[in-house]
Amino acid sequence: MPDRADVIIRPATRDDLGGVLALYAQPEIDDGAVLPLEDANALLTKFAAYPDYTLYVAERDGRIVGSFALLIMDNLGHRGAPSAIVEDVVVAPDLHGMGIGRQMMGFAIGKAREKSCYKLMLSSNERRDRAHAFYESLGFERHGFSFRVEPGRTPA
Repeated sequence: MPDRADVIIRPATRDDLGGVLALYAQPEIDDGAVLPLEDANALLTKFAAYPDYTLYVAERDGRIVGSFALLIMDNLGHRGAPSAIVEDVVVAPDLHGMGIGRQMMGFAIGKAREKSCYKLMLSSNERRDRAHAFYESLGFERHGFSFRVEPGRTPA
């Protein structure tokens, strides 16, 4: 397992996007169909317009080995306590099981705690049993149901 000091978790920059997109190209994520770099650059710029939305990377020896997005949302419910959502969690396939995902999720949980969030949520495809076991090992609990709709394919 890599030494924890070997992995740095930090906000992504434009220079990191090629490495992040390469991670998303994995079969279980986007299966090679990733955004063009110029579109990814535009979206990273758009992230900055949100009050608290950050794309993070895990870097080891100059290589991007993991990534996730963290959104902290303000709420009117829950007496104004914010909530957090983690999206697009990915680790380099050759480093699965090496503690990088654990470090990234620990970092996300720490940020949610720092921002006084009442919960941190994520969703995972129902077929990803290994991912579910991983999240449960970190203390995440299956909670409620997750629903989705594809607005472009659903009649109004």
